[in-house]
Amino acid sequence: MAGEFTRPSDDLPGEPTSPWLASTLEASYGPLESNRSVDVAVVGAGIAGLSTAIDLRDRGKSVAVLERDRVAAGITGKSTAKLTSQHGLIYDHLRREFGRGAARRYASVNEQAIDEVEWRVDELDIDCGFERQPSYLYGDDPDEIEREADAATMAGLEATEVRSVPPFERASAALRFDDQAWFHPRRYLLGLAEELHGSGNTPDEGVGNNDDTGVYEYTRVTDVEPGSPCRLRTERGATVTASSVVLATGYPILDRAGYFTRMHPKRSYVLGIRIRGEPPSGMYYRPGDPYRSVRTYRRNGEEPLVLVGGENHKTGQGGPTADRYRRLERWARERFRVESIDYRWSTQDYVTADRVPFVGRAGFASENVYVATGFRGWGMTNGVAAGRLLAALIDGERPPESDLFDPLRFTPKSSAADAITENADAASQFATDWLRTLFSPNLESISRGEGRVIRDGPKPIAAARDGDGDLHAVSAVCPHTYCVVDWNDAECSWDCPCHGSRFAPDGTVLEGPATEDLSSRDDDSL
Repeated sequence: MAGEFTRPSDDLPGEPTSPWLASTLEASYGPLESNRSVDVAVVGAGIAGLSTAIDLRDRGKSVAVLERDRVAAGITGKSTAKLTSQHGLIYDHLRREFGRGAARRYASVNEQAIDEVEWRVDELDIDCGFERQPSYLYGDDPDEIEREADAATMAGLEATEVRSVPPFERASAALRFDDQAWFHPRRYLLGLAEELHGSGNTPDEGVGNNDDTGVYEYTRVTDVEPGSPCRLRTERGATVTASSVVLATGYPILDRAGYFTRMHPKRSYVLGIRIRGEPPSGMYYRPGDPYRSVRTYRRNGEEPLVLVGGENHKTGQGGPTADRYRRLERWARERFRVESIDYRWSTQDYVTADRVPFVGRAGFASENVYVATGFRGWGMTNGVAAGRLLAALIDGERPPESDLFDPLRFTPKSSAADAITENADAASQFATDWLRTLFSPNLESISRGEGRVIRDGPKPIAAARDGDGDLHAVSAVCPHTYCVVDWNDAECSWDCPCHGSRFAPDGTVLEGPATEDLSSRDDDSL
């Protein structure tokens, strides 16, 4: 796995993990070892998956949550954990491209999501640092901020133009959203998982009661058969039969609606820093390329952390990823009196062509299969909202927001240009990277801690040398659409520049859309 790849020490600061993952114990839910039959199978134990599962449980459905890794160890455990309806410059876009009604519905479901998290925290007594805070959008274009303020207000939000923020950087204009929140996302989801598991399985056993409701970690789903009922197969051989299936895996592991042509992956980076003086109150976001995100994380008995995020780029593109951390560090040091950098981490999000998530039925040929994806980096509230919407749809309801989020919607006005651009980029990357393998270096040019794509006859090989000098060699061809992968030097992974699949140095798939590993190569044959 990626964590087993050793590399020489480098100049990147901080422990390579998020404070959410570093500060929580393992849940120890066992893998699925035997066949199960439930009302709904949810694939993915992030915020979208577990929110869906607990809403379904509340509706009387039996639910099995199948997680490839650990609860909230994926995108959710690597977020900045802002619970806000302020999602960058979204409301002016929605008003122009979808209409005022759509903007109001988007605002409403995300505001309801904040309230739902607060209610769950109180109901289940979850110690996750939930705290109401204002959220600020700021920038250097007053007209842009003014349009967003007008659209957000028209959408029913309390959005006020202000001039005195942020305290750490000059800005020409800013917009304040009141009564937003921050929290510890993994502690929150571990609380939901415990509640779910308690209504079915017992932790550590991986065995359910009569309705088989429960959470199963280290359970990789390898195949989904839509139908009535649906069937899921897992890597260990156990199967799940379910009336409905929810794919909440970042990228849907079943794609019969061409999602890879309608959204693209992006990576972004975060530093957890300790500063001298009082940390900023509230949450801050500056749109643009690259964007900047700032929030404070406080935990009892510990010095507060300031989380500084940004440096987004398309997965597998944009040069050395380690440089992204260095640029983020420079930006932080120019604005804060930094004492130490304790954490660094990155995450991957998917952006739909029209900037609205896909939540609903997966495709025309995917009977009883539903998806939640394309949150564009705002998955904390959108994930909770997705859970409410999916639970209602599965229960036979048709909420008013279902058309806005429908994965099968047709929105040529708002999405055509972006879809054409992104697909052209993927095609260009495909051709360029295959050509690059004709001029690839030999094995001797690969240093410790470095990865390169080399050529073995007509075949491109992904070769990486770890800190001990050992070579790890796998096929460089992504099994999704056969693009050539690129080395991610900060995360020590192979990333596909076309649609965002990621692989460990040994070829193990880390993130989709690929569902198969990179095939291994015999070092001695190179």
